[in-house]
Amino acid sequence: MKPIAPDQTQIILDSIAEGVFTVDRERRITSFNRAAETITGFTRAQAVGRYCWEVFRASICEQRCALEATMETGAPMVDQSVTIINAAGERVPVSISTSPLLDKDGRPLGGVETFRDLSDVESLRKQVSSRFTFQDIISKNAHMQHLFDTVELVADSDATVLVTGESGTGKELLARAIHHRSPRREGPLITVNCGALPDSLLESELFGYKAGAFTDAKKDKPGRLARARGGTLLLDEIGDISPMLQVRLLRVLQDKTYEPLGATAPEAADVRIIAATHQDLAALVSTGRFREDLYYRINVVKLTLPPLRRRKEDIPLLVEHFLRKYNQLNRRDIREVAPEVMAVLMAHDYPGNIRELENIVEHASILCRGSRIEHAHLPEHLRAHQRAGEACRLPDDLSLEELERELLAQALGRHNWNRKATAAQLGIHPSTLWRRMRRLKLAPPRRDDPSA
Repeated sequence: MKPIAPDQTQIILDSIAEGVFTVDRERRITSFNRAAETITGFTRAQAVGRYCWEVFRASICEQRCALEATMETGAPMVDQSVTIINAAGERVPVSISTSPLLDKDGRPLGGVETFRDLSDVESLRKQVSSRFTFQDIISKNAHMQHLFDTVELVADSDATVLVTGESGTGKELLARAIHHRSPRREGPLITVNCGALPDSLLESELFGYKAGAFTDAKKDKPGRLARARGGTLLLDEIGDISPMLQVRLLRVLQDKTYEPLGATAPEAADVRIIAATHQDLAALVSTGRFREDLYYRINVVKLTLPPLRRRKEDIPLLVEHFLRKYNQLNRRDIREVAPEVMAVLMAHDYPGNIRELENIVEHASILCRGSRIEHAHLPEHLRAHQRAGEACRLPDDLSLEELERELLAQALGRHNWNRKATAAQLGIHPSTLWRRMRRLKLAPPRRDDPSA
């Protein structure tokens, strides 16, 4: 069989949809196909003879060149996601693979790199993601979507808002969303954690003080109310403030004025107040620990964030979001989560809510050295829980819909296919469960089925 002529080789390379270039042992480009020209913006004439990093300007070039590593070790690298800077200075997401080039005796001649443009894939991913993203909050849960719609309406007013929910559910994120969609968006958003400071410090932090108000007050210090002028003040964990401060705060809400410590005249409070708490303020009112008049002043609009165990359909979305975040922070290329890992994550109740899920993903991403998070990368308490509960191991090749079907079938099986009990455990309405069963073609096993 005759060897392929060089010009025929170029014709073959130009017919390939993926970009391809080859380099010699010094990593100078020796061939460059048509798709490589399109993706990088460099012509073949501009590329051939130059060092590969001068043309294929990838995000990993400054760390460890994949092609150089392949040429040194002989080990190919497959489908790694990176970003390149094209000739126009634009960032282009690509997936690269590398292989060594050897002569007939197995001696190294150079290397070959193939790459494909992921711009369309990334654009589609962003479109899908944006459907379930509100500011920095990610959710496709029906209650959360209704909450997003309410925030759009509430943000336009200057009404005081009370945000409730367990710790770690994202109360500060929701407050930020309200601020950034309000007419006060150009002003500051100032936060004070009422539960983190003793009374004396909290009072000066909120209201500020005038020079001479006490021994060490050498000069005026503006409080958070003054710093939030024209913007929004978030009072986090408002249920922890003392009765004395509750009285002072009530005046701010009623009269829109306040007095710094040592002041002789009131100052205008040009702020919108958002209060947040994980406590049941109505219960605190009934026991006398929280003023009823203050409660009704801050409870003009109440927004309640559900715990993560009540919105488990958001877990895959949040895992993907946190993986992208920690890939960037830790310079990793983790692209997926093993199905059995997702099963463990879906089964967990998350007493720490979204903050706990993020910590789990961060822990796993630090331990993971490949492209997929496996069971061994989970924190010990989750691995121990699986061993104790004999959590199921699912096949590796399941699609997202198949995974959802499998997990739903297991949940139904644990409750003997009682839809009401299963829906309560999953935190969804029975009618929602029924619609999902119909969509996924899930039906109880027949009584005469020996496997039932």
